[in-house]
Amino acid sequence: MTGTALAKPLTLMLVCGEPSGDQLGSELMMGLKALAGENVRIVGVGGPAMEKQGLKSLFPLDDTAVMGLREVVPRIPAILRRVREATDYALGIEPDAVVLIDSPDFTHRIARALKRRNPKIRTVNYVAPQVWASRQYRARKMSRYFDLVLALLPFEAPFFEQHGLHSVFAGHPVIERQARMKGGPELRARLGIADTAPVLCVLPGSRVSEVTMLLPVFRETVARLKKDLPDLVCVLPVVPHVAARVRELTADWPAPLHLLEGEEDKFASFKAANVALAASGTVTTELALAGLPMIVTYKVGWLTLFLMRPFIAVEYATLVNILLGREAVPEFLQERCKPELIAPAVLALFRDQAAREEQKKALSAATMMLGVGDEAPSLRAARALLEFVRT
Repeated sequence: MTGTALAKPLTLMLVCGEPSGDQLGSELMMGLKALAGENVRIVGVGGPAMEKQGLKSLFPLDDTAVMGLREVVPRIPAILRRVREATDYALGIEPDAVVLIDSPDFTHRIARALKRRNPKIRTVNYVAPQVWASRQYRARKMSRYFDLVLALLPFEAPFFEQHGLHSVFAGHPVIERQARMKGGPELRARLGIADTAPVLCVLPGSRVSEVTMLLPVFRETVARLKKDLPDLVCVLPVVPHVAARVRELTADWPAPLHLLEGEEDKFASFKAANVALAASGTVTTELALAGLPMIVTYKVGWLTLFLMRPFIAVEYATLVNILLGREAVPEFLQERCKPELIAPAVLALFRDQAAREEQKKALSAATMMLGVGDEAPSLRAARALLEFVRT
């Protein structure tokens, strides 16, 4: 279907608010180009990945890539300013659709503002908030300012339909990155890491608030591991807007540490490492696709947790565990996000080959449920979007 002709050129506005959304946006852009060729013009807000696909972003993501009440509140004026910029731009050009990607604290404000000021502009949510996991009443509210949800998970589409919001299951775009997860031995050689050295992939998140909260915990965890694994080496992929903060927090790292920039090195690090220590988020699904055994952690401020906890309706934070209905990947969240608890779990994965193999089987089973082996999710999402705007 490459180059399929359309009746008239389309203008689509894509808006993301953080690096994970930027990656998803770039893959959606590739899918749109494959199906519509030059018959679609894409504008909006994105980061480096979307800019590589030709987007000229209205502004950078620095102001919007935050999470947690304590972290968001000081940035509210900047976020609201960016909301106004994006909203005014959409109202000025009246695109065929505005696709809001992830980052609901930011993107949903734009959707609400657009529906208030010009209800004719169609709004699409790509990567909806996990309202099925907490505060399910939000699904009904979303139906007031979104016209379509492109769902990543198989059970999401019927959930939103039950709440009056049209939804299409597109599949999880992260599975398209599986082919890029290669080059582990080459990365080890380039960094001078011995073939036999135990390597830990450290992934503290893509937001400044996350790395600030988690890197001190990870540092102490590594210090404890070093006592049992004296040859331990760490690799830490960084995204540009948090790189300075990461360097600051890892200045006195207790083991040899390699900071990696760029997606190719990030994916290669998944194949170079033996175990990963990761913040909960999209990266855990990437690790699952790479088949890298992991320990997952997360921590937010006490006030954010106090307000959120009564509304949480799922038992697990990691998508693999949610899909499988069991804790196949060990989780250390909030009060359990402590070095003295995390370090023994990481050490066990390094030392116990049977435990690693058991987790790898679970990771494979979960990724099959996300659509591995089917048509590329970016193409499915692009096709659903094009059909929607043409109706």
